[in-house]
Amino acid sequence: MDDITSRDDEKGRAMAQEKGREEEKTSQRERELATEKGRKQGEQEERARENAREKQKGMGTGVKIIISLIVLAIIVVVVAWFSLNVSITNVTPGNALPFTTNYGVTFPEGQTITIGNTHINVLSYQNEIISDIDGDRQKLVVGEDRVISERRAVITTLGVITLVDTNFQINLKYKGNRDNVAYFDMAVHTSRQVPDILLKQLLPAEINAQPI
Repeated sequence: MDDITSRDDEKGRAMAQEKGREEEKTSQRERELATEKGRKQGEQEERARENAREKQKGMGTGVKIIISLIVLAIIVVVVAWFSLNVSITNVTPGNALPFTTNYGVTFPEGQTITIGNTHINVLSYQNEIISDIDGDRQKLVVGEDRVISERRAVITTLGVITLVDTNFQINLKYKGNRDNVAYFDMAVHTSRQVPDILLKQLLPAEINAQPI
């Protein structure tokens, strides 16, 4: 009887030891899994931080590139603007001039103004004005017209790029004078549509042309 009890106790101890070993193995696996999970999570977080740094670096580089391109474009525009050149030549009249831009202009009396290759000088006399265009003098009263004959204008930039190539003719309508300044309505007729910013390259600053 004692032998049977002893064997039962021994068997119980063996089962308890086996159970303890199994629990220890299970606990060890759980610790290993937790460690591996923590390691993977740390790697993922590090990769996320690295990706964020790379993205921020890439965005910084992209912004720098965009700023550089904008600065370069501004420089090119400024250089192109200051290298504008206007060439005026005579042409045979009679070409179609379907486009018209109107300005209100003033001519200071007694001062020669150059429009293209045309020289204009005006001087008031009583209720009239004497207009001298390239040596051809005419008297004008308020409401009368004077025509600057057809010319060809070529506007280039950077020495080789043609921006405008058009024929043009200018009509001046005398509107009266005040304080030694003669007022005219000016109609600029062109063979092509020309942006106002370029069309004004034909007109000297002295006449203060304002679109009407």
